[in-house]
Amino acid sequence: MVTEAKTETSKTSVGDYLRKNIREYGLLVALVIIMVFFQVVTGGVLFKPVNITNLVLQNSFIVIMALGMLLIIVAGHIDLSVGSIVAFVGALSAIMLVKWGMHFALVIPLCLILGGILGAAQGYWVAYQKIPAFIVTLAGMLVFRGLTYLVLQNRPIGPFPKEFQILSTGFIPDFLSFTDPATSLIKNYFALAVVLVLVALAIYFGFRNRQVNEQHGSENEPFVFFAVQMAIISIVAVFLGFQLATYRGLPNVLVIMGVLIALYAFITTRSTIGRRIYAMGGNEKAAKLSGINTERLTFYTFVNMGVLAALAGMIIAARLNSATPKAGVGFELDVIAACFIGGASASGGVGKITGAVIGALIMGVMNNGMSIMGLGIDYQQLVKGLVLLAAVFFDVYNKNKAV
Repeated sequence: MVTEAKTETSKTSVGDYLRKNIREYGLLVALVIIMVFFQVVTGGVLFKPVNITNLVLQNSFIVIMALGMLLIIVAGHIDLSVGSIVAFVGALSAIMLVKWGMHFALVIPLCLILGGILGAAQGYWVAYQKIPAFIVTLAGMLVFRGLTYLVLQNRPIGPFPKEFQILSTGFIPDFLSFTDPATSLIKNYFALAVVLVLVALAIYFGFRNRQVNEQHGSENEPFVFFAVQMAIISIVAVFLGFQLATYRGLPNVLVIMGVLIALYAFITTRSTIGRRIYAMGGNEKAAKLSGINTERLTFYTFVNMGVLAALAGMIIAARLNSATPKAGVGFELDVIAACFIGGASASGGVGKITGAVIGALIMGVMNNGMSIMGLGIDYQQLVKGLVLLAAVFFDVYNKNKAV
């Protein structure tokens, strides 16, 4: 009798956990299904090493900006200006590098600081003057786009020095070369080794976190979900790592993206400032009464967004090898869509870094897959809009059902 009761309780707890976290697991399953679908309909082109590399280079800036946008959305705000900041900072980097002849090692930090200043200029009005972020960043979108046209005089500027281009188009060299790359299937053993080590670390820390939770009496996800999740992530990571290793290895921008993902995952889950942002987004008045400086916290989220948008602007400019007035047009929509598809709530207080990254990957795979299929931009926009609407509807439906 006792055993049967325990089994029934275990089954119920598994079902409850699945219902509570259906969005998180559903996203992972959706990403895998979308990848397999486009792999089939494109005749195997999607997972070719060259295309995987292009997929990383084409969508890394969306992932990078989604990290900052997630914090702003969790805080209960929105930023419509990121695409224009991308263009403006890219334009200024071109002026400094091409026209003024400044060294790239000086230009990169200056542009990051400039991005922080642009974010601060908007964050001040939102945080301290209580003007809605939608209005402030809409104005910023127009102002920064106009400044981009003024700086570039309606014409592109380039090319950039090769050292600056490495930021986006460079690859980590092979430090473990065992064979001649010209005759070997694997061109970069170091890339494959890094991926295997990261997978091993992910599994190790996953088990370690479960043990820590058990020691502290915290709730753990059912082991079957943990095992399936680790298996899917490991298989996909090793497969993609092998494909990259057969081409040119790890792109520099992928390393930058990976470091930022790890950093922001730590900030949102393990740091005081991360917990305060979620508390503020959930209930700003209660957070303020508990002693949180909500104005300063809001200000910081916009400064952070400006810095990440500046980094994305330099990555895009380096990849295109020129700064153009039209750079970044519509990027804010892709970034915001990635966050909402990844589970962020428009009302604030809800969202995870992993969800934003998966949402950005879903957007990227769809863009790439539809382009390979030859679908026009009109159909691509239509599909992305429907996916975004479905994701938001699913989120609202689950909330209403829970109530």
